[in-house]
Amino acid sequence: MKLKFWILSLPTLFLFSCQSPKNIAYLQNFDTYLQSQSAEENVDYEAKIKCNDRLLITVSSPVLNQEQVAQFNLPMNTYLTPGQTTLFQSSAIQTFAVDKDGAINYPVIGMIQIAGLRRSEAVELIKEQVAKFIPDPIVNIQFISFKVTVLGEVARVGQIEVHDERISIFDALGAAGDLTIYGDRRHVNVIRENNGKKSLQQLDLTQSSIFTSPYYYLQQNDVVYVEPNKTRKKDSRISSNDNFVLSVYSISLSTISLLVTLYNVFLK
Repeated sequence: MKLKFWILSLPTLFLFSCQSPKNIAYLQNFDTYLQSQSAEENVDYEAKIKCNDRLLITVSSPVLNQEQVAQFNLPMNTYLTPGQTTLFQSSAIQTFAVDKDGAINYPVIGMIQIAGLRRSEAVELIKEQVAKFIPDPIVNIQFISFKVTVLGEVARVGQIEVHDERISIFDALGAAGDLTIYGDRRHVNVIRENNGKKSLQQLDLTQSSIFTSPYYYLQQNDVVYVEPNKTRKKDSRISSNDNFVLSVYSISLSTISLLVTLYNVFLK
């Protein structure tokens, strides 16, 4: 029986022997990183507004009522039910679209250039403009179209909606169910677009220096692609001849297993 067990276990042992722990574990030099990091290290993670972003912008004032500041807010969506003559108002508020030139067309004020600004900077800019018309304005801005896409060797590929405007590479991979055993942790690519130009940065998840990368925190519309490791790449290149060899190997194992079983039954 022991012989049979080891024969049947050969394929499994071969599969997992191909994966070294050094290629699987994350942040392998984290202790060294903690000792070497300085207090000045601060990765910029506040998202910047980009062209084609959709923003929810609301204005209020502690000294004015809602009707008096309504001109600085987009109206709620209205719709007409078939067969009815009364307009109904949706609870959804319209959003501002950042055009290809990086500007929004704001009520009363006109065109405001906001692409490239952080959310806090855009808040101050709009507040400064609105303050010319009403006292003590309160401006809130929220990203509506903040999403990232995760592809490659992960458990669940797809788009991830980001609600708090801050997501790290590990957050995104966690939301995608983590890397599969075939994911190359040393070759995780982030594709980013700025001002119409795409860039690609390769990250090594096994190194703690990733924390200082400007790509550690993702931006809206980033694409994360996890490359397959050598084992997966090798498997994908299996030819028809290789399939034949594997079939012969599988039949041989089955034959040996059958002979061992017959030996145990009839000769013992």
